[in-house]
Amino acid sequence: MGNDFDWMLIANVLPILLQYLPVTLEILFFSIVFGILFGIVVALPKLLQIPILKQMVTIYISFIRGTPILIQLFLVFYGVPALLKMIHIDVTRLDAMYFVIITYTFSNAASFAEIFRAAILTIDRGQLEAAYAVGLNRAQAFLRIILPQALRIAFPNMSNTMISSLKDTSLAFSIGVMDMVGRGETLIASTTRALEIYLALSVVYYVIVLFAEKVLKRNERYLNRYMKEVAMS
Repeated sequence: MGNDFDWMLIANVLPILLQYLPVTLEILFFSIVFGILFGIVVALPKLLQIPILKQMVTIYISFIRGTPILIQLFLVFYGVPALLKMIHIDVTRLDAMYFVIITYTFSNAASFAEIFRAAILTIDRGQLEAAYAVGLNRAQAFLRIILPQALRIAFPNMSNTMISSLKDTSLAFSIGVMDMVGRGETLIASTTRALEIYLALSVVYYVIVLFAEKVLKRNERYLNRYMKEVAMS
């Protein structure tokens, strides 16, 4: 094989890489859904000023922010089985996909927790008092009044986190998950054409990110559909 750049190879490998797109999207979907749910739980101790839990959550968020996602992947992949082995639970044969989803869930939850906390703090406390006045308890007031508004306020930053998480999923192959990048690495090994394969991967990720940005922007406009009318009234 010559050393000339092969444009046709890019066109030929794109369909092969796209066959593994569902793996990437599966990682992204579950890590975002679980990350949002866990992020809300993580945000509560700091919002409610719960002793001990607040400090634990602060350390957790600081650790996630201060370490690369690749290191977190290895810590979960090797650390979770080692910890569970101490209580005689063997998960060494578990599919690596589960460890990837766990890692990205924890990583996303730390970001979502801070995003939710900041959004909730911007909401006028008078709305809580009004909710109490009409007979809602704290949980009902949070779920019906505070949380919907917080999600609308937080959505732009949540979108940025989702896009970043989509790109970070490219590291899943490092612990054995055969996603698009993992398949790309096998193609590089068989064709010795690294530049063409990485360009093909970059095209796929770029198109996915552009599409995701458009969908998220449309959802953001939908969430804010009444705000312009409120501002004008």
